[in-house]
Amino acid sequence: MRLFSIAAILAAFGLPALADEFTPIMHDFLEVEIRPWASDPILIAAVRAQNTRHAGLTGAQIDDLDRAWRAEIGASDTPTITPVLNNSAADFLRERMGEAGGAITEIFIMDEHGLNVAASSATSDMWQGDEAKFTETYPHGASAVHIGDVEFDESAQIYQGQISIPLVDGDTGEVVGAMTVGVNAEALM
Repeated sequence: MRLFSIAAILAAFGLPALADEFTPIMHDFLEVEIRPWASDPILIAAVRAQNTRHAGLTGAQIDDLDRAWRAEIGASDTPTITPVLNNSAADFLRERMGEAGGAITEIFIMDEHGLNVAASSATSDMWQGDEAKFTETYPHGASAVHIGDVEFDESAQIYQGQISIPLVDGDTGEVVGAMTVGVNAEALM
């Protein structure tokens, strides 16, 4: 899959300001379409459970999980990936995608280490902890937001962007993990 940044394409044609027009649209989509369900108890419970299971996880163990995940992409036996795709939180995420009428292309939630907990579909890796979708959200508190560049996905033939936010327990206000929502930018225009 080859991705092109829409910002780079627009800048190449002398139109860098147009690329910035996606950011407020993505923020509006976040507030109207994502925030109403972003702290659903099913998501918070799934992340809390994995945080408990992964308490004390070492960097080497995280690397091992990530390597196992990447090795399973496209394989018939997927013992690392399957539990992330087949759980009630993943079902909840797929329901939200369906309700979005094509505006959402993927959703996944991460634990306090940046490891996938539940996903609408398999991501390319399990550990997101070194990526801005995690580093710019989880450690920065409940109000943090990371809007990724809108890029052209050649395989899907659409412009997509990612919106990432911390997952916040509505009862305690505690940040327990993070969530990334892939958005079909063309559907928002």
